Amino acid sequence: MLDTLAVVSDGGGDYGYFGPDSVSWQVHKEVTVLFGGARALLMQAAHPLVIAGAGQTGLFERNPWKRLQRTLILTYTLTFGTKAEADAAAERINELHARINGTDPVTGLHYDALDPHLLLYVHACLVDSALLFEERTVGALDDAGRQRFHEEQMLAAEMCLVPREMIPPTVPALRAWMADVEDRGELLVTDNARRVADLFLDPPREAEWRPVLSGVSRLAFATLPPLVREMYGFPLGPARQASVDAAFALTRVVRPFLPAKFRYLAPYDMWRRRQRGEIVPDQVGDARRSLGIRLGG
Repeated sequence: MLDTLAVVSDGGGDYGYFGPDSVSWQVHKEVTVLFGGARALLMQAAHPLVIAGAGQTGLFERNPWKRLQRTLILTYTLTFGTKAEADAAAERINELHARINGTDPVTGLHYDALDPHLLLYVHACLVDSALLFEERTVGALDDAGRQRFHEEQMLAAEMCLVPREMIPPTVPALRAWMADVEDRGELLVTDNARRVADLFLDPPREAEWRPVLSGVSRLAFATLPPLVREMYGFPLGPARQASVDAAFALTRVVRPFLPAKFRYLAPYDMWRRRQRGEIVPDQVGDARRSLGIRLGG
């Protein structure tokens, strides 16, 4: 999963809309923050209209893990790609969303992947989960850094057609908005949501890093909002809470000593090595083509 996220090219110095000095690079470069994506997906899947749209794409019928990889590549291209690559990735995401709409068979409600409310919920899950896992596994950001990350990611949200005026302006306001979604009773763990959960609890054989995904899934479930965690049937008693806290503490201690291949996301590691003058093979085209992705024509 991680090696296939090689989405940065040298770009002639074009480091996209964020760049090496951004908080977005600082946060998204960490593999342990990427693991927070499992939490984000579980939260997104707990919204029946979001997961109904995912089901329409055939997520569960045809190599679901590869489809998740494709989504990750497109998402991280917004952060690490050149401006042209980021624009192309956003256009691809928006094209896919434009074809997804219908009636959810569970709730009977209409869903549309371009609905700004649903788009904002998906975005909020990603931001909230990235910040939570950064705090628990890295701990480099203070409140100002978290706010800057949120503000930078507003641009990524806008590129994916979330109206900026809809985005809560601060991190606490964003999290309060998410709590309101829960309080209004919008969330429901359906059979399709449980199928997403099963992708992490019992990953398919082709999933890279399969041995660690069961552990990652436990951290993802444990950090869900209590009501959502209960919907998934994942109780969190004192013993399990202590185990989760210990796992996070150990990860935070060990992370700085991990080899770069296991600590950093591939696009960041490629950039870092090039800055040191190393000749790094261009994996960008191969990674994308292996998953059927064509960016920028």
